[in-house]
Amino acid sequence: MTRRTRILQAGRLLPSLEQRLAAAFDTVLLAEQPDPQAFLAEHGEGFDGLITSAGVGFTADMLERMPNLRAISSFGVGLDRLDLAAARDRGIAVGYTPDVLNDCVADLAIALLLDVARRVSEADRFVRRGDWVTPGAKSFPLARKVSGAKLGIVGLGRIGQTIARRAAGFDMDIRYHTRRPVDGVAWKHEPSLVELARWCDYLVVITAGGAATRHLIDAAVLDALGPHGFIVNVARGSVIDEAALVRALVEKRIAGAGLDVFDNEPEVPRELFALDNVVLLPHIASGTEETRRAMADRVFDNLQGFLRDGRMVSPAPLP
Repeated sequence: MTRRTRILQAGRLLPSLEQRLAAAFDTVLLAEQPDPQAFLAEHGEGFDGLITSAGVGFTADMLERMPNLRAISSFGVGLDRLDLAAARDRGIAVGYTPDVLNDCVADLAIALLLDVARRVSEADRFVRRGDWVTPGAKSFPLARKVSGAKLGIVGLGRIGQTIARRAAGFDMDIRYHTRRPVDGVAWKHEPSLVELARWCDYLVVITAGGAATRHLIDAAVLDALGPHGFIVNVARGSVIDEAALVRALVEKRIAGAGLDVFDNEPEVPRELFALDNVVLLPHIASGTEETRRAMADRVFDNLQGFLRDGRMVSPAPLP
């Protein structure tokens, strides 16, 4: 009897994806094991594939305990928790889920920008508290205009370009910062991140996470953004120096922030909870039914494609 392909599932996934995996492969959920490390030490050599996610990732130590591993398929586009160098050194193929979430992440970036600029969540709280109908209460404060404003984008990959196209619909003046200019785009490249922050009204962060971009947005960038500038982060929490961001917001040295990601998720700095000029979301940029289904399909197709003919649909860029 032919042995079924054995797959280790590092963490919980969409139920529909787990069902597809269980139907096609011999799948084991690592989180259900009483001692995951001991389980890997004893049974790791029996696995052909690994399913993980951007939030869970994998380490070189995990790979060492799975000497016969051939393929890894990750749910998400974040690569900072995936030890790609270790996978490369072991000759293990890695797939992820780009492209299918571009629209929803870009949509949410624009939603956060509009929300914090037009004070949408703050206005909702104003109405719910009954402040609108309270005799003698102050009028709700004025907000900031988005249409025609200056937008700076940090990172101009697939999602960054999608955000720029959305922003063009608001007649925004758009510039971007990357290490090198991006070919084939009409938007102006700004080689200095500090100068981009000084120029723009709104700064959207959508660069990759990891050691290379940790605290890329530091106190100097926030000071350049200034008391009339807003920041939106739909990248990774590590890209912004969170302590510097909290200080800038509390001291009103920037106008506000729309944040979908944090440095130590799910922990969020409690100082932000009392601030009306901050919108806080629980890392939901790709969180629509349509996009999560598409991501699940890509995870399955990456793994199946490699096991069938040696090719990932969306191979991760190995260092």
